Amino acid sequence: MLEIGMKGNAETVVTIDNTAKAFASGALEVFATPAMIALMEETCWKMIQPELEEGLGSVGTKVNISHMAPSAIGKTVMCEATLIEMDGRRLTFEVVCSDENGVVGMGTHERFIINNEKFMAKANGLK
Repeated sequence: MLEIGMKGNAETVVTIDNTAKAFASGALEVFATPAMIALMEETCWKMIQPELEEGLGSVGTKVNISHMAPSAIGKTVMCEATLIEMDGRRLTFEVVCSDENGVVGMGTHERFIINNEKFMAKANGLK
């Protein structure tokens, strides 16, 4: 059951493949903002998926984050997500990423619970 205050965690190691240079979001070999956002989204959907009925899933609809500090190749970036609001099918999470030096990024992420089959039919132009 989904409950306000539930938490989830995930982590990734910064590699050449998830740097700003690799994502073309910058020229340096540091953890890319798009990679941080992906880690935040992954943390949230994996936390709630076991609590959803079969056939349901969730999609990300909004991110409002700040990327505040760099993480170099070899560092482990950890994300903690907390479900802070539920309004029908809309879920809002507080997300914080950190490495051994402290907070890397933080903000909020919004997801909507969807029926997977109906969502894919819509995505494919079917009704």
